[in-house]
Amino acid sequence: MASASKKLLVSWLFGRRTTVKDMLRKNQRALNRAIWDIDRERTRLENQEKKIIFDLKKVAKENQMDTVRILAKDLVRTRRFAQRLMLMRANLQAVLMKIRTVQSQHAISEAMLEVTIGLRSMNRQFRLPQIQRILQEFEKQSVIMGAKEETMTESIEENVCESEEDIESDTIVARILDELGLQLKDQLSELPEAKGHIRCAVKIPVPTKSQNGTDHSIDADLQARLDNLRRDDTDLGLPNVPGNKPKKR
Repeated sequence: MASASKKLLVSWLFGRRTTVKDMLRKNQRALNRAIWDIDRERTRLENQEKKIIFDLKKVAKENQMDTVRILAKDLVRTRRFAQRLMLMRANLQAVLMKIRTVQSQHAISEAMLEVTIGLRSMNRQFRLPQIQRILQEFEKQSVIMGAKEETMTESIEENVCESEEDIESDTIVARILDELGLQLKDQLSELPEAKGHIRCAVKIPVPTKSQNGTDHSIDADLQARLDNLRRDDTDLGLPNVPGNKPKKR
């Protein structure tokens, strides 16, 4: 605040200090004004030239030769002056282009100065050991995260593979059992028919008494199933079951 007020006081006492940017802008404004005046004068000369040509034709028709010579000289002077104005305008335009070039270079230099100041302040704030520690910590955390991700991926793949293996094993077992069932059916169909009936003796459990004193006999349904099994064995011609003796007729 003190420096700003001091600058205002100095500018009020001695006038504001003219900078390079202000000087270039002032000169550019003056050149543009001069070019505008030259263009206006050239337009006036073009109109005057048209008027002289019109008067020259009119006087020539009236056969006034002295007036024709005077108007011809005036026309020549007007055209030469217009050419000089065009040359002056071209020179002013060249100077204006140079001023614009200098102005651009000055703007570039100011921008470079600001960038340099900014880089200097950034370099002062930039602490290399702290950045190195941050990078090391980042690398460490990245390795930990990678290991965790790899472990999770392996566990997921193992679970998926185990479930797939169980499904495949169940499928193989079912297919093998189906094939064995078909083979057993074919073998049974190829067996020769027995001429006689072979009966297998089936041990019938002896009725026992329960704790409350009642007798338990073999269920009729179970007895019927045992008879059917014995009949099927004799029809297929299978040998007697070990430990069982055929009943005597």
